[in-house]
Amino acid sequence: MIFSSILFIFRFLPIALIIYYITPQKYKNLILTLLSLVFYSWGEGKYFLIMIASIIIDYTAGRLIYRYKNEIKKKTIVLCISLVFNLGLLFFFKYFNFFIDNINNIFNLAIKGVKITLPLGISFYTFQTMSYSIDVYRGKIVPEKNIINFAAFVTLFPQLIAGPIVKYTDINKEISRRVITKDNVEVGIEKFILGLGRKVLIANNIGMLWTEVEGIGFENISTPLAWLGIISFGLQIYFDFSGYSLMAIGLGKMLGFNFPENFNYPYISRSISEFWRRWHITLGSWFKEYVYIPLGGNRKGKVRVTFNLFIVWALTGLWHGASYNFLLWGLFFFLLISIEKLGLINFLNKHRVFSHIYTIVLLLIGWTLFAITDFNGICEYLSKLFLYSNGEEWIYYLRNYGVSLIIAIIFSLPLVSMFYKKIDNFKWIKTIILMGIFIISVAYLVDATYNPFLYFRF
Repeated sequence: MIFSSILFIFRFLPIALIIYYITPQKYKNLILTLLSLVFYSWGEGKYFLIMIASIIIDYTAGRLIYRYKNEIKKKTIVLCISLVFNLGLLFFFKYFNFFIDNINNIFNLAIKGVKITLPLGISFYTFQTMSYSIDVYRGKIVPEKNIINFAAFVTLFPQLIAGPIVKYTDINKEISRRVITKDNVEVGIEKFILGLGRKVLIANNIGMLWTEVEGIGFENISTPLAWLGIISFGLQIYFDFSGYSLMAIGLGKMLGFNFPENFNYPYISRSISEFWRRWHITLGSWFKEYVYIPLGGNRKGKVRVTFNLFIVWALTGLWHGASYNFLLWGLFFFLLISIEKLGLINFLNKHRVFSHIYTIVLLLIGWTLFAITDFNGICEYLSKLFLYSNGEEWIYYLRNYGVSLIIAIIFSLPLVSMFYKKIDNFKWIKTIILMGIFIISVAYLVDATYNPFLYFRF
């Protein structure tokens, strides 16, 4: 699939931007929609009609909900139709075979699943369109009258396939009219290049260590190598996803949009609760606004808070994939956050060093649950982490990947960002740095065969 390589973006982007910039203001949303559909269809042509159906159904739902805004029963029915459609799409493509497998296991049946591939970005754009219908229902926004404007919102190609999750309320004013300035384009290019460097130069290089650990076999690795492996995965997924998010935010700037930030140095956190306020911020805010608060949030006592957290984290786990390891991963963080809310957070706030160690160790356990899909593999890997074992020589891998590990750790901290801001007045230095990152990244892409996008599968 061509989307497995970021090179497609470089083929598509220059032409798309030129067409977009020379298009008169009143036709920009039309061109943006067409370009976004071309971008999506190039990799997922067979799902083109599903995207069109999503646009038409949710646009119509928004208009009807607003028409019946004073008739609770009618507007609720329309909202339910929109939610059933979106959740039905998500269930069929992402969870149907998982559901069938469980039915077969429970009742000893042999029902055949269906051969389907997961449409790119379906977990992201269904959440975006659902939030639109819900916000219209709540009276938070007035529905978009122009279907082309709405289609531009749904298909917006910079963040279409891997986020960040952009709600209509985030960009509704810019959808109607936006001003493209030289400063915004410059900032957009800067963010795009920095995101590209995070993805290509850091995530790809450190990710190869985790791939090698998987290739060796978990039963053959030593305890030190197990720790090196899961640390490398934790850094890979951070720089992979935050890099793509930053590229999307940069592209949005170039097009005249201001997308919300998605990461805020999560590995400096001093609690699991803080980590999830800094990691995949748009997903966390979506679940908070559309699941946690409607369930009652923290307003109805400790028991209800715990129940609400359970629902949110079970759904968060399943959002990432139709597999029990993702559900276990979600419930693991539910347990930790619940314990922190019961009082542990007060202890962590008073003990800075311990709180950092506590957070990192538990995150690495969490990444183990996330990265390994079968329970036997999870148990094997956890035993390697905490019961000392000899195995494949770890010094060799530390020697090969030590520099990449150090670079990734340094760039996961705000130190480099602080330095980068200090040279704001020396634009020629920043220009040289950005040109260097861009040239090296492109050279790496042309030559490299290892270039996964971890979040494309969600």
